[in-house]
This record gives sequence, C-alpha cells and structure tokens, in this order.
Amino acid sequence: MTADDRLIVALDVPNALQGLQMAEEIGDAVSFYKVGLGMLTGGGLALANELKQEHGKRIFLDMKLFDIGATVEAAVRGLAQYDLDFLTVHGDPHVVEAAKAGAAGSGLKILAVTVLTSLDRDDLDSCLIKGGAIPDLVSERAGRAFDAGADGVISSPQEASLIRALPESEGRLIVTPGVRPAGADLGDQKRVATPANAVADGADHIVVGRPVWQAASPRDAAQAIVTELNSAQAQQPNR
Repeated sequence: MTADDRLIVALDVPNALQGLQMAEEIGDAVSFYKVGLGMLTGGGLALANELKQEHGKRIFLDMKLFDIGATVEAAVRGLAQYDLDFLTVHGDPHVVEAAKAGAAGSGLKILAVTVLTSLDRDDLDSCLIKGGAIPDLVSERAGRAFDAGADGVISSPQEASLIRALPESEGRLIVTPGVRPAGADLGDQKRVATPANAVADGADHIVVGRPVWQAASPRDAAQAIVTELNSAQAQQPNR
C-alpha cells in the first residue's frame, strides 16, 4: 500500500530512539510524522531532522509557540533552517504574523491553533475564555489567523466543515487532531471524529497518535486508516 500523506502519525513516545524505532517499524506505510513538545527534551528536534533528511519523511513540528512577537519570530527563524514542513503556533494574530515573518524564505508552513481538541466549554470557562459555542469560537479564531497570514489551522474535526466554509480558507490547510478510528479509546480527547468523517468535512490532514503507536501492529493500524481515507475519497470524488 502506498503511504498517504493525509495521515500524520503523532510520535508521542518518550524519546527520539523510540520514535525512530516506531517509524522504522511502520516503514513505508506512513510518510508524514508529528513530533511534539512532549518529546522536545528527549531529542525530538534531532528525530525530526533525521526523519526528514535521512528517511525522506514529511515532518510536522508541533510546538504551539506563544510569546511576544520578537521571540516567536526568532524561534521560528531558527526552526526554519531544518527544512521541516509544518509548525504550530497559537492562533493569536500577533503570534501568527511574527511566525510568518520568521518563516519567510523557507518552505515551512505556519499552522495556527484555534481551540485545543482536549478542551470543552467547561474548560474554556475555567480559563476565562469568552463565552459562546466552541464551533463559533474556533471559526472566529480561524478567520483571524487566516487574515494574519496563517498557511492553515489546527482544529478538531468537528469544526472542519465550518472552517472550510469560510471564504478565507480557500487555499489554506485544515489539520485535525482528535481523530479516532471507530471503537478506539478517546484518551484525553473530547471533540473527536473518525478519519473518514474528518476528511469528508474538509480536513486536509488528520493527526492520529495512540491508536497507531499503541496498536499491536502500528503498521497495520496505519494502513487501516489509509484504507478508510481512500474509501471516503471514493465516495466524494469531487472533494
């Protein structure tokens, strides 16, 4: 089976050595990997660079940067030298603008986080986030991030269709964590959908972690998701 880069596998394992072993076990079934903040102190940046340069994989560096503009711009400029593919920052316009300035001249795409997929309305209330339905907040943050220059956004699959309907989303990416194959444990995710539903609703890429790397056969688990994505595409030939 040919790898499908709509599937991004999150290597949320403890360190770079385990991440490399997982990628080697999965082999050519997956072409795109996410390396997140949790692995940063375990050699995550070195793993990202090795998978990109030596194994030909596409890399999504999930750092969710948030700081004053000058700091974000400097951090992104440093990361852009690694020739990676995607980088996340928080979706506040000043952060997005700074990140785009730091990525200038590189192929690094800046993805803006809208509302984390592990949060629900009660969580947002406890964080003093303004009232309103989460889909409305996600849509508003996505639109503002696009206006600030974001190449794409991160949202739960439940909001993908709303974002895709925004005029500003034309030509932009929607990447959805919180994707779980039918019957999989939800873990700490609260706003989820299946791979097929996420793609049908407008997602360009889905991010799947534990249902792949915790599976008895991570390679088989990844291939099953690709099969589901292909089936969904066959049912929507004009998408």
